[in-house]
Formats: sequence, C-alpha cells, structure tokens
Amino acid sequence: MSSIARTPNQAPPGISQEEWDDVDSPEMTDADLAELRPASEMPEKVFALLPKRGRGRPKSGNAKVNVTLRLDPRLVDAYKATGSGWQTRMQEVLAAGLPSRP
Repeated sequence: MSSIARTPNQAPPGISQEEWDDVDSPEMTDADLAELRPASEMPEKVFALLPKRGRGRPKSGNAKVNVTLRLDPRLVDAYKATGSGWQTRMQEVLAAGLPSRP
C-alpha cells in the first residue's frame, strides 16, 4: 500500500480518477448488515484459503527496551522544542556516545 497521503475520494496511484469515480460502493443497509456472517461460517475449503495472522503488531527482531529515566527538564524541553521525532534524535545522540567495539 502506498504511503502517499491522499483524500478519500482521490484515486490511488495507477488508477485514473475517472475509473475511481465509476466505482459504485453504496452504503450497506440494515438488511445487508443482518445478512453478514463470520468468515468462520464459510465452507471449510474457502475458510482455509484466508490468510492467517496473529493479533497485534508483528514482533520486531530488534525490539526496543522500555526504561524509566530521570532527566533534567531543560534537556527534555530542548529536545521537544526540535519537533516531532525528538525521542529518536535523543536516542541517536546517546548511541553516538557508545564506545566502539573491537
């Protein structure tokens, strides 16, 4: 999926706006919603073809460690003043101070 921001009615990349506007997706009525059934009620052969995935975000191979750290408020305010992503910038500065490994 593209990470390009677009409005809800704007065609995604690779699809003309005319084609996008021609798509007819009416809102579902109460009767339509009442007819819906869980995927698990599908025939077993069809249900088996659906992709399986666990709940939540996939585990990272390089997970961060959550710590509590008491810092001078002036230091935190200075980093926050640099805008969004200040925690990442702070981590980069801390990482740059690590001793090099042999």
